[in-house]
Amino acid sequence: MIIDIVSDVICPWCFIGKRRLESALASWTEDEVQVSWRPYQLNPDMPREGIEREAYLRAKFGDAGGGGRFLQVAAAGADVGIDFAFDRIRRTPSTLQAHRLIRWSAALDAQDAMVEALFRAYFLAGEDIGDDATLIRVAHGAGFDADTVAVYLASDQDAEQIRAEDAFARQIGISGVPCFIVDRKFALSGAQPPQAFHEVFEAARRERDTPTPDLV
Repeated sequence: MIIDIVSDVICPWCFIGKRRLESALASWTEDEVQVSWRPYQLNPDMPREGIEREAYLRAKFGDAGGGGRFLQVAAAGADVGIDFAFDRIRRTPSTLQAHRLIRWSAALDAQDAMVEALFRAYFLAGEDIGDDATLIRVAHGAGFDADTVAVYLASDQDAEQIRAEDAFARQIGISGVPCFIVDRKFALSGAQPPQAFHEVFEAARRERDTPTPDLV
């Protein structure tokens, strides 16, 4: 079973969705699973240096507290073991460099480790994951070679591919994340409970098991 996760690393529901997917997969024994993370930038026009967090929240929600929206997110996070520390976040970053690292880590079969490290750095420690030095340190802490990461980030490798994938997601109708696409046919939008994942997994399994009629 192939699962493509369209996500952004500054989306708290994407972090929650990761935990709920992990819970669903832990109790699903019908298939071998291949998970790939796909880029989506909530703020594709964000300047490379990002912007100050309070200014971002005022522009987006009308007040620096996000209109109390984070209370619901924090409660949902607590249910899956995520202790969101929104008060530690000082900047809303561009996520292009972070998405490049996620794409790069796929060649090492280590996307999950990279995504987990980025989520934790941003939402638990309040790190500026748009800053290259921070990304190098975070990646190194997750077991990646710091010098290799530094060389990669200093280049523009994969940047256009990230922008193209982001644009493609919008072209096929994805307007919010997370979005989980199973076997390239079945989509589940949002951080749904494990049972919802199981229903989609079952639909995908039935489709795979349905014989294709012979053409006359």
